[in-house]
Amino acid sequence: MTGRTPVTVELLPGPSAARSASAILSVYAEVFAEPPYDEPADALAAAAARFPAQTTRPGFLAALATTSTGEPVGMAYGHAVPPDTPWWDELNEPVPASMRHEDGRRTFGLMELAVRAPWRGQGIARHLHDTLLTDLTAERLLLNVHRSATAASAAYRSWGYRKIGDSGPFGPRADRYEVMLLERPG
Repeated sequence: MTGRTPVTVELLPGPSAARSASAILSVYAEVFAEPPYDEPADALAAAAARFPAQTTRPGFLAALATTSTGEPVGMAYGHAVPPDTPWWDELNEPVPASMRHEDGRRTFGLMELAVRAPWRGQGIARHLHDTLLTDLTAERLLLNVHRSATAASAAYRSWGYRKIGDSGPFGPRADRYEVMLLERPG
């Protein structure tokens, strides 16, 4: 990674992520208030309110990128997809039953991955992603990416993700998402 200041990425299981919530959520609030997300203050507050419960989900993992002075510059988090997930039901077109099958271990749902604007283009997002993969035993990763987040979508494709469908619109803002899957070797 190149850049002005060295960045360290730390893997955080649920309890550690909960203790680092302010750093993780500060990145979330900054990035998702920007276009194309344009999340209003109430949506950002709702995400912050959900985060403590998310850290208790089975298989929850986070990765936090910070500078040597402790400034948070990026984060990623997710958890194991449970057998009763509604994720597959949110697709606009159905997928085969073999793809939908979840047992609580098969798939890791990457809920969020974000890097603050001044730190983009330095490989930090990839480092966050790869740090999450370090100890994962899931055979695949699943995520939604905002259809207008073309740089994020291109990055995911370059990392091996493929689009398996679309979801949305969700709520009054009618945001649409590409649903992407990464099959892990072995």
